[in-house]
Amino acid sequence: MTPEGRLAAAIDLLHAVFDQPRRPADAIGAEFFRARRYIGGSDRRAVSDLVWGIVRQRLRLEWWVAQTGARLTPRLLALAYLLLVEKRKPGEAQKLFDAGRYSAGPLDAGEMGVADRLVGKPLMGKEMPDSARLNLPGWALPGLAARFGDRLEAEAAAMEANAPLDLRVNLLKGTREEAQRQLRSEGLASETTPHSPWGLRLAGRTPITGTAAYKSGLIEVQDEGSQLIAALVGAAPGMRVADYCAGAAGKTLAMAATMNNQGRVTACDVSAPRLEGATKRLRRAGVHNAETHLLEAGDRWVKRRAGQFDRVLVDAPCTGTGTWRRNPDARSRTGPEDLAELRKKQSEILVTSSHLVRPGGRLVYATCSLLPEEDELQVEQFLEAHPEFRAIRLGTAWPAAGLADPPPMDGAHLLLSPAAHGTDGFFCAVLERQA
Repeated sequence: MTPEGRLAAAIDLLHAVFDQPRRPADAIGAEFFRARRYIGGSDRRAVSDLVWGIVRQRLRLEWWVAQTGARLTPRLLALAYLLLVEKRKPGEAQKLFDAGRYSAGPLDAGEMGVADRLVGKPLMGKEMPDSARLNLPGWALPGLAARFGDRLEAEAAAMEANAPLDLRVNLLKGTREEAQRQLRSEGLASETTPHSPWGLRLAGRTPITGTAAYKSGLIEVQDEGSQLIAALVGAAPGMRVADYCAGAAGKTLAMAATMNNQGRVTACDVSAPRLEGATKRLRRAGVHNAETHLLEAGDRWVKRRAGQFDRVLVDAPCTGTGTWRRNPDARSRTGPEDLAELRKKQSEILVTSSHLVRPGGRLVYATCSLLPEEDELQVEQFLEAHPEFRAIRLGTAWPAAGLADPPPMDGAHLLLSPAAHGTDGFFCAVLERQA
């Protein structure tokens, strides 16, 4: 493809993202390229890099376009990116919108006027409001400011960086050293993660699913922070464990490994397709002590299993603010109405799942959110209404799970962030039902 053709394809993909604002952009992108198999690998990467670059800077680009008085379009977002991020000269940017057969079509007079107003502007101007300057949506800014205080700018910058690829070594299949050797034999260098005893880290976007280590179930893709949450559950051989919001069962897999395939772990979710995917992952990992359960309306499973579990993990649905470096489109895909709805759902899930915990057992509440409203405020609200539970401070829960010194952080609970710990943003509270 020519550069003009790549830009045209990128604008087409941006249109698809705009037209489906509630769908994850990576899913839209996968569908877009499946329908265009004629686009080769190098062209696909170039188009993807351009689109994800625009998506990552969307809040700033939208602000600049708004200052020109123009109506926002994917074409103008792309034009603003060329001028403000790639620092193209006006003539060079105009040429990429050439009128050739496979181009996006020439800039009209209005678009040329926008280009004239944007030339020479910095991507981050002093006159920008905090939301655009920090590249954080306005609805989330108060919660993030309350969380980080004077560290907010550093955390915002870290949320813009590309995330590394973290792997969890499946202890049912081998050791971390064995996994490193196998990856090295396939040309992939890795380093051990600083806090998870099972983690390996690779730089950049490395294709991993075709490796023998992945196909054999020796490794799984999982952020180090997610691994640490699974570790804090403290699932041991012989226990009965419930992963109440299991999704694709990443944490179920990790807990089954710490249980050495002994005892029973039940992966629950409201989505049958997700549980089907979980079953395939469990099989590949060599997990034999896990089962799945579909949570449906009117389901009496919780009532029948009340008080039977040693550990219950609730990886609650949330806004995902902690994953914005991986999913930058979620900044524009999520809004205040989602936060309100999710807070209600989190509270309901916490109460329901707590019935499963036996006296002396533990309820572990986790999110991939950095907003206090979804994290410690939820826990405080739950504890006020359920005095039979008490919080186990991180300083106690961490060594009890067999982990080395915890990463430096404030407070009673686990709180990980991109700038402070190099992980996605995670929150985790360990609550014990008193005997």
